[in-house]
Amino acid sequence: MEILDALLAEKGIHLSAVQSEQFDVYYQELVEWNSRINLTSITEEKEVAIKHFFDSITPVFYYSFNQKLKLCDVGSGAGFPGIPLKILFPEIEITIVDSLQKRLNFLQSLAAVMKLDHLILFHERAEVFAHNPKVREQFDVVTARAVANLSVLSEYCLPLVCKGGTFIALKGLNADQEVSQAEHAIQLLGGTFDRQVDLDLPEGMGSRSIVFIDKTKLSPDNFPRKPGMPAKNPL
Repeated sequence: MEILDALLAEKGIHLSAVQSEQFDVYYQELVEWNSRINLTSITEEKEVAIKHFFDSITPVFYYSFNQKLKLCDVGSGAGFPGIPLKILFPEIEITIVDSLQKRLNFLQSLAAVMKLDHLILFHERAEVFAHNPKVREQFDVVTARAVANLSVLSEYCLPLVCKGGTFIALKGLNADQEVSQAEHAIQLLGGTFDRQVDLDLPEGMGSRSIVFIDKTKLSPDNFPRKPGMPAKNPL
């Protein structure tokens, strides 16, 4: 993971020895578990460092995480972007929700090996999770990466964001069309589009867009709809 250290140093982020070791362990555990369960098609070290770890950290270049935030990562899969953000900012309280138990088993084992605290894992569909009164509109930041189109994501995620908080969607290149199509959903769910940042990953490993949506009003109680409905019939 030396390349990750170098790339982040170029951005003014200098990993401690502990953080560097945690990313090394993350990579090793990811590859080992991936031989048993399907977590990712990307396993070469340099690609993982850039396409998974660096990519997960990119919101930090445009949004301040230097505070004790409560963050929820929806559909985290193998832990992206939640775990890289947790390594970088260990003081953040992170909740990860995913619908597949096998992925959560990996994350639970990873958290134990890496000695991560203030990390909560939920085995639940996003549509159900967001109706839990203990978590609904309780998070300063909600993230989602490579989960669904922005209209669907907004229904999953905005009900979890507290008023005054931010929903951060990590998307592929040129999310303009998704932003346009999701305008109604964003407004209906209490959000206001803030900005879209387009960027290129290092080493020519692709282009990305990050969409920032502010939560300006409470979400209507009837959203998200029943499991499957947001994807089947986007707002």
